[in-house]
Amino acid sequence: MRNKYTLKLLLSFFLLSQSIQAQESNYDALDLQTCIEIALENNLTLKRSEVNLALNEATLLQNQGQRLPSLSAGGSTGYRWGRSINPVTNLFENNRIGNVNFSASTNVTLFAGQQITNSIKQAKTDIEVSRLNVKTTENNITLNVINLFINVIFSEEQLKIARNQMASTKEQLENTTKLVDAGSLPLANKLDLQAQNATNELEVLNAENSLRGAKLNLLQAMQLPFDPNLKVLAPDLSVENVTMSGESVEEIYELSKEILPQIKAAQLGVESAEYGIRAAKGAFYPTLGIGADVFTNYVDVIPLLRDRDPFVMQLENNLSQAANVRLSIPIFSNFRNTAGVQRARLQRNLSEITAFEVKNELRQDIEVAFTNAIAADQAYRSSLVRVSALDESFRIAKQRFDAGAINFADYQLAQNNLFNAQADLVTAKYTYIFRVKVLDFYLGNPLNL
Repeated sequence: MRNKYTLKLLLSFFLLSQSIQAQESNYDALDLQTCIEIALENNLTLKRSEVNLALNEATLLQNQGQRLPSLSAGGSTGYRWGRSINPVTNLFENNRIGNVNFSASTNVTLFAGQQITNSIKQAKTDIEVSRLNVKTTENNITLNVINLFINVIFSEEQLKIARNQMASTKEQLENTTKLVDAGSLPLANKLDLQAQNATNELEVLNAENSLRGAKLNLLQAMQLPFDPNLKVLAPDLSVENVTMSGESVEEIYELSKEILPQIKAAQLGVESAEYGIRAAKGAFYPTLGIGADVFTNYVDVIPLLRDRDPFVMQLENNLSQAANVRLSIPIFSNFRNTAGVQRARLQRNLSEITAFEVKNELRQDIEVAFTNAIAADQAYRSSLVRVSALDESFRIAKQRFDAGAINFADYQLAQNNLFNAQADLVTAKYTYIFRVKVLDFYLGNPLNL
């Protein structure tokens, strides 16, 4: 399990450029799920969270290893010249003495004031916190991509409205031009429509720029280069299929506390800090351990070349073993242990503050989301009534204008009112859909459209 995320990260970084190139060829038609998958694959914040998880898994491996015996082995060889003790005769001599040494040692800690046990528990808790942080990051990325995806669809709808408005004005301009040329209408009517057509062209241009900006934001969230030709596969976003839940703010908050990973991560952060305090207190207890050592050597003295023992025989004859029990009692550690406990307690205080802060932010976010969803619902329903009324009003105004019963100013006012109402309806529709989805997120419902 601990190698899972490490391997995943290595593969992700190795294939990042290739995956982006492969994704570029599929820009022309992306659905929401594909956008989310690309964003999750390329998001650097998520990769950072996964690296932190791998680091905590490495820490757990290290802490668990403290329970196992350590084993080390080594060797050395060299020569000495001049007056020195001959290891064979144990006398001072003036000869060149060569030696080969081999040694091995092992040690294991039997008791350390529960420091090892609590450090292992803390590492396991930190791993779970990291996993929850990864999930939190994934949720935030998904929610953001949904919002940006909806903004692209919304901008496309706004562009359609602007183009329809411009087409209607051009049609009216053509008809008016014919009547002006025939002498049935004054030239001022034609000039007014030309001005209105120019205004509509500007509105189309603004809508196109808004759509480009929405596409840019979505592609940047996916860590992809900008492509003005990006197309999204819009789902059937019917308001009738999107309804607010009947829960109150308090009910949503209580439910979200049980399911959202950031709340669980904050609570486990406090638990991890508790293990840190216990581990720090363990430094005040004695440490008990046992160990064993093995040593042997080979000596090569120039005058004794003929009489020296064979290499293997010397190693066997010089073999020595030792076993020991170590007891370390901390009496005064220059306040190091005391400071360690103080830091651990302060870390617990910080974790408790973080947990309270996360819960408080969640409550506030839910209150805002709930209020916004209610407002968006009301705005959408009001916009429906407004568009229906202004659509009929414009139809009548167009008939009367064509018949010469009203002037252009009245006609233009009716047309602009309808255009603005249609644009507001689109805004209200997608605002309502997204805000309901935010509430669904707090309720633990799937993040999709």
